[in-house]
Amino acid sequence: MSNNLYALILGASSGFGKAISLALAKDGVNIIGIHLDRATTMPDVEAHIRILKDTGSDVHFFNANAADPHKRKEILDSIENIFKDKKNSTVKVLVHSLAFGTLKNFIEEDTSKAINQKQLEMTIDVMANSLVYWSQDIISRKLMISGGKIFAMTSSGSSKVINYYGAVSAAKSCLESHIRQLAFELGKKGIAANAILAGVTDTPALKKIPGSEIIIQNALRRNPHGRLTTPEDIANLILDNYKRDSHWMTGCVIHVDGGESITEL
Repeated sequence: MSNNLYALILGASSGFGKAISLALAKDGVNIIGIHLDRATTMPDVEAHIRILKDTGSDVHFFNANAADPHKRKEILDSIENIFKDKKNSTVKVLVHSLAFGTLKNFIEEDTSKAINQKQLEMTIDVMANSLVYWSQDIISRKLMISGGKIFAMTSSGSSKVINYYGAVSAAKSCLESHIRQLAFELGKKGIAANAILAGVTDTPALKKIPGSEIIIQNALRRNPHGRLTTPEDIANLILDNYKRDSHWMTGCVIHVDGGESITEL
């Protein structure tokens, strides 16, 4: 493939990241995927990589903790080497879709069951702060230039209370704040940064939330379309947006939920 455009997707092996990587690969974008999988889920990851390569995309996956600064440096060094072999290559799209955090209440009668400092800080670092560190390094290495697009996956939990979701809620609120600041600072470089707030989506991350069945039922009742949001709905938004000169839309929280968030049924 002669295309020199790449998408760097943090959390590329499942859920939103998986759907986004496939949609962009089918549209001619090369894919660099960061994921964290154990041996039990690697067969699915390898199958996904084969599907991506069948599109003709130049595909590179790294099984690593995206929040580890040493791994981040190693991966970015590798990306620079990949780009050396392909003139004028650039990261056109950066997607932050990391779903790894602690689901515990802040307050419990048995204090051993409550979230602790390490768990809270880890959740916010992985699900929010890592966006800043990846963006800093990509920009400083000139791997993304004017016309680049940064997308981060947020959720309604950023402003609503859900059982056991406190740390993730804090991370999503922080993530949206980071997006606003990145949009402000990167505007002069012609790079847009937006958060995508998906409706309730049946992903592995959702299933880990205690009471997820109730969340799904409530969403189905509220959504004007009578269905849940799908990862493909999110992928289609990015597919429509990434190649357009739409940098004027930046610093936003974009609702992609079929109208789920406007109803109070």
